[in-house]
Amino acid sequence: MAEAKYIPLESYREYPPEEMKRRAATFRAEMQRRRSIRTFSTRPIPREVIEDCLLAAGSAPSGANQQPWSFVVVSDPDVKRQIRLAAEKEEYEFYHGKAPEQWLDALSDLGTNDQKPFLEMAPYLIVIFSQTYGIQSDGRKVQHYYVRHSVGIATGMLITAVHNAGLAALPYTPPKMGFLKRILARPENEQPFLVLVVGYPAEGTKVPDITRKKLQEIATFV
Repeated sequence: MAEAKYIPLESYREYPPEEMKRRAATFRAEMQRRRSIRTFSTRPIPREVIEDCLLAAGSAPSGANQQPWSFVVVSDPDVKRQIRLAAEKEEYEFYHGKAPEQWLDALSDLGTNDQKPFLEMAPYLIVIFSQTYGIQSDGRKVQHYYVRHSVGIATGMLITAVHNAGLAALPYTPPKMGFLKRILARPENEQPFLVLVVGYPAEGTKVPDITRKKLQEIATFV
């Protein structure tokens, strides 16, 4: 086993307590403005913005630093159309017989159904794949560890980066996602994790009237 190589930590920045509190409160308020939307404008987005958001997501921690994620950025109208049609087929089956009544009741407050026009309207779909194992240049397989944990962290950072850039997003998970691997011709070691729909809100966009849990409902200090 190779010996680990270490370098000095030069990227860390410490702030005085008052500045730390100000930064934490400012960031909290900024993130509390974030909302998932389902109606998108077709306005174009500079590709550089998406690239920087992906690089931010790619800086996420991961098990054994294996970085077991792949991001497929879809802007081609034909490919987006294929994804929408395949997704709506799965969604129709879900809403018309496969979904438990309790699940449908939970979704009713959000006003969702089997129609997913945002998959075509938004300028970008970022399809996130988890790599169940890596493949070296000589074809050998490399075991990956804590894959879904790692990809989940990277996805959260991507959502945060997109919001920070001034865009809106929708994390979307079809009931079955195998069609994403087929349409996008992904390798055997990758599995669909989530579709992040990215763009500007359409004019007149509305969102569900929901509330967030309070601190005492989500956190325990011991």
